[in-house]
Amino acid sequence: MQLFWHRRDLRAADNLGLAAAADSGEVVPVFCFDDEVLDHASPPRVAFVLDALAHLRARYRDLGSDLLIRHGDPSAVLLDLAEEYNADRVVWNHDYSGLARERDEAVRAALGDAGYAHEQFHDAVFHEPGAIRTNAGDPYSVYTYFWKKWRDREKPAPVPEPDADSLADVSGDELPTSSDLGFAEPDADLPKAGTEAARDRLDAFCEEDVFRYEEARDYPAEGATSRLSQDLKFGTIGVREVYERTEDAMERADGDEERESVREFRQQLAWREFYAQVLYFTPGVVAANYKEYANPIEWREDDDELRAWKRGETGYPIVDAGMRQLREEAYVHNRVRMLVASFLTKDLLQDWREGYDHFRQRLVDHDTANDNGGWQWAASTGTDAQPYFRVFNPTTQGERYDPDAEYITEYVPELRGVPAEKIHAWPDLDADERERLAPDYPDPIVDHGERREAAIAMFEAARGDD
Repeated sequence: MQLFWHRRDLRAADNLGLAAAADSGEVVPVFCFDDEVLDHASPPRVAFVLDALAHLRARYRDLGSDLLIRHGDPSAVLLDLAEEYNADRVVWNHDYSGLARERDEAVRAALGDAGYAHEQFHDAVFHEPGAIRTNAGDPYSVYTYFWKKWRDREKPAPVPEPDADSLADVSGDELPTSSDLGFAEPDADLPKAGTEAARDRLDAFCEEDVFRYEEARDYPAEGATSRLSQDLKFGTIGVREVYERTEDAMERADGDEERESVREFRQQLAWREFYAQVLYFTPGVVAANYKEYANPIEWREDDDELRAWKRGETGYPIVDAGMRQLREEAYVHNRVRMLVASFLTKDLLQDWREGYDHFRQRLVDHDTANDNGGWQWAASTGTDAQPYFRVFNPTTQGERYDPDAEYITEYVPELRGVPAEKIHAWPDLDADERERLAPDYPDPIVDHGERREAAIAMFEAARGDD
């Protein structure tokens, strides 16, 4: 008998650790709510996990088994279950954050001291941290070079789901509610969880959008992204299954442009692994700048401006649309994530950690490695980051990527009925015209041109430039 400990792999199919355990004997599937992890959780993510667990439990029941649900310190919980089921081995898949690695070490120590065998597998990424290095043997800090090696490495195929005979005949437990775990119900409209929902999203994406991904992915109104971020974060679908579908898309692609679009999507899978490697080798980036400056960056502190940014009331329409999408859907389109992050750090001159923490609380797909990497990229403090002197202009970005203001007006109802050219020119209109066009929408809270110059000066001072 073996225990398989589910964490960020809430699926039965294409699960390396589960498949390996099933090859060696009967498996008892387990999930444990860990209070130390819950301390870093949020209502959207807890609700999504509970939904995913319900679907995973249903799948195990279809196979004649069940999912054991526990709450407590995994070191103690897994030890108790190993004793209860007379387990020969405990198996799980690696996670790469500092907290996860500390937890894993504690579990290994507890099991080892008690004489229980244990084994871990690399499942969430194709190439474990450190597997792709520079020619000098160092971890990569520049994505482009990492990608070139990543794309050329062989990608293993998905592994099969365990059959009923390899799963133990056990009876599971009722799932807790969000309230039981100390969380309110989320006020956002969350995507459906579970492997079937993830596969539905993947099917829809690979039907057409993957072939126009390169040209359309930056336009939020196009809806040309996969929307798989929360599924890959929590492992309701395996990365090998996703990649296999891109191979099928490559075979169906009509011409070089469509094949290039598929490759562009694959790059997003590589970004996940690049940032996972950055976090693995420099876990301090969660709270500290990756890039060192000669002097501290003198971020501004302005609670009113920060509050306006969080509420989507900055008077910059594309920024406000993104922040309201975050509130309504616990999700933000990737291009808009960059814009709102740039606005906070370069227009409001506020510390990226303020934005990272707000996203951590609000996003259903929050991933420590990806989100930290994205925020530090926008703030010019991260690895391979946006140069400090390149500051997104939110007005021109809105014009370029939402020319008809479809995305903006979906999330900013005060601007519905206002011509797109006026929406994009909002910060440059005089106060009387703004009042006439949309009296309930706020005036811009800052002048972009002035703050751009201030941001450059702030970073030059941090660099120690004369």
